[in-house]
Amino acid sequence: MPETTDTRGVIYVATGAAYVTDACASARTLREASPGIEIDLYCDAADGVEDGLFDKIHIIENPHKRSKVDYIWQTRFDRALFLDNDTRIVADISNLFDLLDRFDLCLAHAHSRERPSTNQTWRTEIPSCFPQLNSGVFLFRRSEAVVAMFREWADAYHANDFARDQVTLRELIWLSDLRLFVLPPEYNIRYPKYLEVWDDNEAHPKILHYPEFTSGRTGKLRHAWNKLRGRKD
Repeated sequence: MPETTDTRGVIYVATGAAYVTDACASARTLREASPGIEIDLYCDAADGVEDGLFDKIHIIENPHKRSKVDYIWQTRFDRALFLDNDTRIVADISNLFDLLDRFDLCLAHAHSRERPSTNQTWRTEIPSCFPQLNSGVFLFRRSEAVVAMFREWADAYHANDFARDQVTLRELIWLSDLRLFVLPPEYNIRYPKYLEVWDDNEAHPKILHYPEFTSGRTGKLRHAWNKLRGRKD
């Protein structure tokens, strides 16, 4: 592949002190696993964020529960990875950005894709074999076409009352001409049970994305977390 001069980085969007704390916890694991990646934080208040953890901090105006739909496309990076705050990075993920040599968007399938809320229809009937994509690990190239889709996503979120932003995202991607790559599940592991059945010949964990990583609820995962941190890819 030819060398690219595109800027690359990871972004977090956090509103409220608890979520800023969670974003910091995730960013620390990213610094440890992939120390060369730049990291930006979008937040409504940066009080208590340690110096040097983020390369740049951007202040959110008019914050709400899903501020990511308003800010994800405003990133300064040409190639960006958005991460939810309840993620932990357990292996080097720096080569993810190389996927954007060939694709515009990269996401993993939503794991709980048979929930009624996950199967909601917005305007268009879509085959069930094109399930929702989880927007908590979202790799993208900041092209005009991608930014246009993100703007539509933000407008759709504010114009509707879906509990999940992924309902409208699914349809917008389905109707678009954007090149989509579905990430392997090890890049968005939603439940610890997968780590109990995978062996070293199947998949090596890269990104954990557990609700238990929210606001200090990590106690029951400590053993598995420590084990993974010592694992070599």
